[in-house]
Amino acid sequence: MSYSPINPLKPKRGLNPTQVRYLAIAWTALTVVLGLCTFGVIYWAAGGGSIAQPTAVAQATLAPAATFTPLPPPPTPAEGTGGGSGGVTLPPLTNFMLGGQAIHGGIPAADQMKVAGMTWVKLQATDLTVDFGPAVENAHNLGFRILISVVDKSDSKYQVASPEYQQVLANYLVTLAQQGADAIEVWNEANIDREWPTGQIGGANYTALLKYVYPQIKAANPDTMVISGAMAPTGFFGGGCTPQGCDDKPFLEQMAAAGAFTYADCVGIHYNEGIIPPTQTTGDPRGNSEHYTRYYQKMVDTYWQATGGAKPLCFTELGYLTDEGYSPDLAAIAPGFAWAGDTTVAQQAEWLASAARLSLDQGKVRMMIVFNVDFTTYGVDPQAGYAIIRADGTCPACDTLGAVMATP
Repeated sequence: MSYSPINPLKPKRGLNPTQVRYLAIAWTALTVVLGLCTFGVIYWAAGGGSIAQPTAVAQATLAPAATFTPLPPPPTPAEGTGGGSGGVTLPPLTNFMLGGQAIHGGIPAADQMKVAGMTWVKLQATDLTVDFGPAVENAHNLGFRILISVVDKSDSKYQVASPEYQQVLANYLVTLAQQGADAIEVWNEANIDREWPTGQIGGANYTALLKYVYPQIKAANPDTMVISGAMAPTGFFGGGCTPQGCDDKPFLEQMAAAGAFTYADCVGIHYNEGIIPPTQTTGDPRGNSEHYTRYYQKMVDTYWQATGGAKPLCFTELGYLTDEGYSPDLAAIAPGFAWAGDTTVAQQAEWLASAARLSLDQGKVRMMIVFNVDFTTYGVDPQAGYAIIRADGTCPACDTLGAVMATP
C-alpha cells in the first residue's frame, strides 16, 4: 500500500496535539466548576446552609422487663456410685444421720465434723443466681452428703406465690438436684413475714409451692431428698395466725390438711432456743414455760402429732447458744438473746449429744443438722455463740457427738 507524505510546507487543518490537550484540560475544569456551583445551589436551597441539630428521637415505651428469667437448662448429672458426683462413694443413708451447717462451701472444719460423726453438711442458698455446683462437688470429694436450704433473700421473694416466680425457683432447685444435691430444703420459716409476703402466710399457700416444685426435683434426680421448709418455732401469734404470721403448730396442721407431706420426704423442723437439757419437758425458767417450743422433746412430739407421723422429721437447725469465750456477753451485745447468757460450752456439748441420742433412739428424727459448726459473726445476731467450734478453736461438742454416733 502506498500513501502520499504530508507536505510539511502546507498549513495543517484542525488543532495540533498540544492544543487538543489544553482544550481538554480547560473543558474538564469548566465542567467541575459548573457541577460544584449546581450542587451548591441545590444544597443551600434545601436548607443546608446551617448545621442541622439532631432531632430527639421519641423513645418507645418499653414493657417492663420480666421480673424472673428462668435459668438455662441444667447440666446432665454426673454419673457416679453411691450417689456422689464424679464417681465418689458417699456415706450410706441410715435411719438417723448427723450433720452441721458450715460457714461456706469450702467446709474448712471438715476434719472436726468427721470427729463429731457428721456425714452431712448444710449450706444455705439465698441468691438464686449463685451456682452451688462446685460446693456440691467439694462436699462429695470430702466425703459428705450435702443439704442445700434454699430461700430467696432478694425482693423477689415477695412474689413467691406467683406462678412465674415458682417456676424460676423450680428451675433453680432442679439445677441443684441435677448437680447432685443429696437433699434440698424448700424455703425457710415461711410462717413469718420476714420470709413470706404479709397477708399470704398460711400452710396451704406454702403447700402449693411444695406441690409445684417436688415433682420437678424428683424428675431431675429421684435420689434427692426433699425437706419441707422448717418453720420458725414461735408462740408469738397466740396459737393461731395473723396477716404477719402463724405459730408453727397451726401452720403445720394447715400443711397437713392441704396434703403437703405427699410432696416431701422429710418434715423440716428447727430448735434453737433451749436452755435446759433436751430430756426435760418442764422447768424452763422463762415466761410461758409450758410452751412446747421451749423443749426439745415437746417440739418433736408436737410436730409428729401434727403431721400424723406421715414422714420423719429432719432438724435442719438445732443448736444451743452460749457466749462463753466471747466478749461482751449476750446481755450487752445481743439483748434479744440474753436468755442464753448462763449456758456454758460444756452444757452445749452435753445437750447436743443428748439430743442426738434421743433422735437416734426414738425413730422419729431422720436427720439432725447442728446449727452451726464454725460461724464467726458475733453481734446483734450472735451466730458464733451457736458454733460448736469455739473462739479458741476447740470443739467439745465434736467429742460428745462423736461418742454418740460411734455407739448407735
